[in-house]
Amino acid sequence: MSRRALRRLRGEQRGQEPLGPDALRFDLLEDDDADDEGPKPGLGGRRPGAAGKEGVRVNNRFELINMEDLEDGLVVNGERSDATLPDSVSSGNKGRAQRGNPETKQDGDVANAGFPEQSNASGKLRKKKKKQKNKKSCPGESSENGLEDIDRILERIEDSSGFSHPGPPPLSSRKHILYVEHRHLNPDTELKRYFGARAVLGEQRPRQRQRVYPKCAWLTTPKSTWPRYSKPGLSMRLLESKKGLSFFAFEHSEEYQQAQHKFLVAVESMEPNNIVVLLQTNPYHVDSLLQLSDACRFQEDQEMARDLIERALYSMECAFHPLFSLTSGTCRLDYRRPENRSFYLALYKQMSFLEKRGCPRTALEYCKLILSLEPDEDPLCMLLLIDHLALRARNYEYLIRLFQEWEAHRNLSQLPNFAFSVPLAYFLLSQQTDLPEHELTSARQQASLLIQQALTMFPGVLMPLLECCSVRPDATVSNHHFFGPDAEISQPPALSQLVSLYLGRSHFLWKEPATMSWLEENVREVLQAVDAGDPAVEACENRRKVLYQRAPRNIHRHVILSEIKEAVAALPSDVTTQSVMGFDPLPPLDTIYSYVRPERLSPVSHGNTIALFFRSLLPNYTTEQL
Repeated sequence: MSRRALRRLRGEQRGQEPLGPDALRFDLLEDDDADDEGPKPGLGGRRPGAAGKEGVRVNNRFELINMEDLEDGLVVNGERSDATLPDSVSSGNKGRAQRGNPETKQDGDVANAGFPEQSNASGKLRKKKKKQKNKKSCPGESSENGLEDIDRILERIEDSSGFSHPGPPPLSSRKHILYVEHRHLNPDTELKRYFGARAVLGEQRPRQRQRVYPKCAWLTTPKSTWPRYSKPGLSMRLLESKKGLSFFAFEHSEEYQQAQHKFLVAVESMEPNNIVVLLQTNPYHVDSLLQLSDACRFQEDQEMARDLIERALYSMECAFHPLFSLTSGTCRLDYRRPENRSFYLALYKQMSFLEKRGCPRTALEYCKLILSLEPDEDPLCMLLLIDHLALRARNYEYLIRLFQEWEAHRNLSQLPNFAFSVPLAYFLLSQQTDLPEHELTSARQQASLLIQQALTMFPGVLMPLLECCSVRPDATVSNHHFFGPDAEISQPPALSQLVSLYLGRSHFLWKEPATMSWLEENVREVLQAVDAGDPAVEACENRRKVLYQRAPRNIHRHVILSEIKEAVAALPSDVTTQSVMGFDPLPPLDTIYSYVRPERLSPVSHGNTIALFFRSLLPNYTTEQL
């Protein structure tokens, strides 16, 4: 230690005589008392706890502290740190000061007494620094503990949901098959799991001015670039409640009905700019947003198309009835009402964007939501899609559970997509290593049994599937009459359409080498059964001729919305010849109208060139305006 620090510890100053033992010990005692009392009020000030104490006052109370060593530790979180010492240290120093006898001490003993005091002071400084570091680390530790608590809460929520574990959960903890989880409706939740929160939220900068929106939305996140929200005249009312189900319907006010009439005129004009003009005055008109989104998508502006769909969903969510629930699976919307169809189509288009964006888990939640709105009629035929999304999201347990619960009353095995997707889910589940051995064996056996039944029921799927996967079949398979070209040609048109839809959407799920080897094994088993004259082969052939005579209207509607070329090409002529509007494709024949569009009073004469010119500029133009 330097002479300067030693001199300060001994209470000496340059140019002064050395202090006596009494003064040195008294100063140390007073400094320890100051540490025990709390933070010092300041230079030259009197301490609150020092009243009534006798002794010589020191002009500079920080004389014994090495200020250079404490420069980094004086301020903690913007506040002055207290310099209190542990009780054991202060009491020990007090005892040593009281045991000393200043009258019998000599002047030469002062230097010998200074070294123990010096070591004690340096120990005090080290303990002070450790205490300050501990104080600095406390906020971080508390925040980490808070994050750990949040993680435990989320784990408990996932455990109660029944879908987080690879094995099937107990029946008592299972929720409704169409139960929708709120947190999975947000695509950022899935993207954070794939890429991390920093990568997902890194591009989001804090905005200085954010618009105030009336409510928080589950389906979308309002953006500051959107127009200021004002109620467009869209509302929802409760029609009735029976047998634990609640039936709702959207309603249009008179102002919204006028905007709807203008929208229909703009659509008839075949000019997207007219819809843009309508949105300038009615920025949250749902059908206009849906139609303009299709126009942007055809022009390869995917970002704008997705933004318009999100705005339409936000407008409809703001109109929800207080009792309408997205997650319960007990709220119904009748597709026969035109006001409700916009919500169906907005959800479907948002689901398609999420799937293309690489968020199959979020898209699966949207698919369950659409199916829960009217599961019996299934107007958009979501059963043709839900198996594909479950496989892409690797939620094999959900697909198996849906098949087990609905097979008895919905005959899901008669749909080619379920007939092939469910055994594939069992097989992929048997490939997981975190399951017990007996469960893996059982899943593999069930997968082989179901895929053999599917190949027997739909033999025309095998050869197109192998062609889509760029796999050349064995000569024994390709030359056999059961799987040969006759199997595909002899299929009814309705069944060919379902097969084309499934293969165009899910063929890439079969490209794994392990999956192909498993499929090859079961194809040979089916050929052996066919050669042996199994009666199930003839029964399946008779069933195909009876069941697949003509596809219902909701399947045609689903094919149009899917935009899969192979399936669209297989549509019957009576569907392809009629006009299909993007905001309402193939409306139901038994539509329930709440209001009727008024007829135009005086249509423009097609022979008047000037009138046609004005009509091209203004769709609402009539000859009475001349």
